Amino acid sequence: MTTLTATKRNGRREPIDLDKIHRVITWAAEGLEDVSVSQVELKAHIQFYDGIKTSDIHELIIKSAADLISAETPDYQHLAARLAIFHLRKRAYQRFTPPSLFEHVNKMVRMGKYDPALLTDYSKQELETLDTYIDHWRDLNFAYAAVKQWEGKYLVQNRVSGEIYESPQFAYMLIGACLFARYPKETRLDYVRRFYDACSLFKLSLPTPIMSGVRTPTRQFSSCVLIESDDSLDSINATASAIVKYVSQRAGIGVNIGRIRALGSNIRGGEAFHTGLIPFIKYFQTAVKSCSQGGVRGGAATLFYPLWHLEVENLLVLKNNRGVEENRARHLDYGVQLNKLMYQRLLEGGNITLFSPADVPGLYDAFFADQAEFDRLYQQYEAQEGIRKKSIKAIELFGTLMQERAQTGRIYIQNVDHSNTHSAFDPAVAPVHQSNLCMEITLPTKPLNNVDDPNGEIALCTLAAFNLGAFESLDELEELADIQVRALDALLDYQDYPVNAALHGKKRRTLGIGVTNFAYYLAKNGVYYSNGSANRLTHRLFEAFQYYLLKASNNLAKEQGACEWFGETKYAKGILPIDTYKKEVDDICPEPLHYDWEGLRADILKYGLRNSTLSALMPCETSSQITNSTNGIEPPRGLISVKASKDGILKQVVPGFKHYGDNYELLWNIPNNTGYIELIGIMQKFVDQAISANTNYDPTRFEGDKVPMKALLQDLLYAYKMGVKTLYYHNTRDGAGTNDDDGCASGACKL
Repeated sequence: MTTLTATKRNGRREPIDLDKIHRVITWAAEGLEDVSVSQVELKAHIQFYDGIKTSDIHELIIKSAADLISAETPDYQHLAARLAIFHLRKRAYQRFTPPSLFEHVNKMVRMGKYDPALLTDYSKQELETLDTYIDHWRDLNFAYAAVKQWEGKYLVQNRVSGEIYESPQFAYMLIGACLFARYPKETRLDYVRRFYDACSLFKLSLPTPIMSGVRTPTRQFSSCVLIESDDSLDSINATASAIVKYVSQRAGIGVNIGRIRALGSNIRGGEAFHTGLIPFIKYFQTAVKSCSQGGVRGGAATLFYPLWHLEVENLLVLKNNRGVEENRARHLDYGVQLNKLMYQRLLEGGNITLFSPADVPGLYDAFFADQAEFDRLYQQYEAQEGIRKKSIKAIELFGTLMQERAQTGRIYIQNVDHSNTHSAFDPAVAPVHQSNLCMEITLPTKPLNNVDDPNGEIALCTLAAFNLGAFESLDELEELADIQVRALDALLDYQDYPVNAALHGKKRRTLGIGVTNFAYYLAKNGVYYSNGSANRLTHRLFEAFQYYLLKASNNLAKEQGACEWFGETKYAKGILPIDTYKKEVDDICPEPLHYDWEGLRADILKYGLRNSTLSALMPCETSSQITNSTNGIEPPRGLISVKASKDGILKQVVPGFKHYGDNYELLWNIPNNTGYIELIGIMQKFVDQAISANTNYDPTRFEGDKVPMKALLQDLLYAYKMGVKTLYYHNTRDGAGTNDDDGCASGACKL
């Protein structure tokens, strides 16, 4: 029998060393259950050929282990991960053992891969101290999908040649070192250590821009960017310019286009005929798709407009597959804005009157800032002669909205009244006009009149999440909230601001901290999405979550001062989320409050908050794989998730499968959206921004395998009744509008 040879890195051929392969797989299998070293070897061996590269042998062994991942044998995801880490280290360092931190940072700064400030901000002695905090064995705690995400998105590398320059523990440590560099020398190493431990032990989850960018020369890490366009060419051009700058910096974009006048409007006293929104929407689409975001992902944006806009019938169908390219813009997502008056017209069987915002002075601003004034002006303009308008049956308009949402999955909902009445901001001075790409951010914006407009305001939000699966007790939230708030707040001063209008972000200092692994948290506690059994647990969880976030920001304000524009928040008046939520939530969850909110209120009135907002619940699609979690607050589709990536199919077993697998309530086993919507309402009682909440439909549960419009509208109305601010994806089990391949168009704000 001919002995097969392997081609080494230096080009030399040697016989394939099967004993060495056996030793490596045996090492990776140590302590794991239900894995077979020989089965992995067998699957790999049959694919060997003479002259195979040693690196390809490694890849085949890893893939052989990954292919064996199943619900019956979940530990293969850890076997494959350890083999992948072994291979990754060899690629990065030409050996398994990493170099010292100081040696590594020196080399990476010389290569231009790391921020030079690491060597000027920290002494050699400090870096050597930080090196003693690093536990490189924690790399072996990742699941396989996590290692592939690190390789594909997060590790510093040459994306052209495929060279990788670091391993995960260095990344975690150096992110912390960058963020806490400006802290006093006597305390900062301790903060870096605490942050490193929280991340590397999977207590905290960080978004893609931070994971891939902090420690490199790039310095823009806000996950979500909200840009508002005014009704002028200068503003539209400035908006497009800002989109390009932020897409290139890895951010996900929300664009408010609601102010732009409708097709056929007069321009310059009738000198020209306005072309309407669609040409400008296509212009924004081109801007969004103009950059590849550094090879990490493509650009994506959600555009926002009110349901009562005169062009709404054309806008609602922009994403569907009917129509011609000229009247469609399918590569964007859309957020349709509603309020109580719109819903009332639906319930009363009445009509909705459509207007061009430019023809009805004050109406557009009142839509967000003052609901009573909006109602007054809307009815006044409906009765007023000489204004261009169109009246359409509310049921027809809502029917089109929900039909397009169902067919595309990507027409989102924003309840702008809830977004302002239950906001962290005083709508009289800082109204919320839009949300973001993934529908969890609700921050004030002002239109740009030019690129350098000092009066415009681009809103930025910096994201992160707590991994609920890693918690033993809610008491852990106090320490973790402190380190998370400090780290993200420090990021606001560490990062650059490529557009002047975004500098206001340093005055508001808005954070959006969320949670991941909620489904595992419910499974561990033996409660379910669908039947109300999770309601009280969820109330206690999110009360603690928001309380400790506010307490952390209040403590930071005592040290460093309140944010400059704290006076524009409701918090400055002593108004907390527990004061402004929809009281209907109490009917489905009469759980009392358990924390000292009055003491906290007094401290906030006295010292303020360092951050205008603290919370937002995002999809957590990518980072959930890093921490081996279920996505955000969502129920999993199966006990094994299968996700496509550029490296092929990644299989991931739900956390706690061996002990709690039977407790998971899978998405398509949930009978309807009612219980889920109630949980979102309970969360929204405490969360000061919004929640990426989805609606899900299995047509086989309905007569004729067709989801009736009545069911869609009932869920929409119930979400409004529960105080829900935003609705994200509409998922349909038959495949229409599903997002099994990726939970967020670009990943930009999904963590």
